[in-house]
Amino acid sequence: MNESTTRDERFTRGLEVLRRVDGEAGQRVIDSLSDISPELGHQIVAWGFGEIYSRPELEPRDRQLVTLGMLTALGGCEPQLEVHVNAALNVGLTPAQIVEALLHSAGYCGFPKALNATFVAKKVFTERGLLPLGQQPADEAPATSA
Repeated sequence: MNESTTRDERFTRGLEVLRRVDGEAGQRVIDSLSDISPELGHQIVAWGFGEIYSRPELEPRDRQLVTLGMLTALGGCEPQLEVHVNAALNVGLTPAQIVEALLHSAGYCGFPKALNATFVAKKVFTERGLLPLGQQPADEAPATSA
């Protein structure tokens, strides 16, 4: 980003990225800050999305995978994780890919955090009509007849 970019330009760019990635959920977060800390809302949009999320080095789906992993590892971020599970779907990750990322996180941040994150994903998938996923491990897949 250009050093001479104004505060309003960063906000405008960030708002465009926020809407593409998070949709209505992101806007609700920003709106919920308007009566307590509008500056925090501004910084989330201008810096988080106008400066960080708009960088070209990672694709939006890759940024969401990283974000899901970090929020899972941190724990206690379930409201933010809910927004980002929705965002992950919005940028092209499938429910199966999201579940796989959360399963993968169990080895690095533990089962309790992976479980909490998976239950957040389950809530989002339920709200979006994406359950059941119908996943079965390969060794338990039903035999097919020829």
